[in-house]
Amino acid sequence: MTKTITFAITHFTVAFSVAYLLTGNIGISSTLALVEPAVNTVAYFFHEKAWLRFGGKPAAQGELHGLHAHGHL
Repeated sequence: MTKTITFAITHFTVAFSVAYLLTGNIGISSTLALVEPAVNTVAYFFHEKAWLRFGGKPAAQGELHGLHAHGHL
């Protein structure tokens, strides 16, 4: 659980930083940093459904917990 929490903090920090550098607006940056991971999670769910439907192999149990929503460790 600690790894998940630290990854969430890292993800929020990166999303906020990039959005702030692009917009210079703290409000927009905060909103984007909160919304983007939620949207990404939903997109990942549908990606997995499509992956399985069109011939991909399901991830091994150990792989599910170590993957970022973009498929990176």
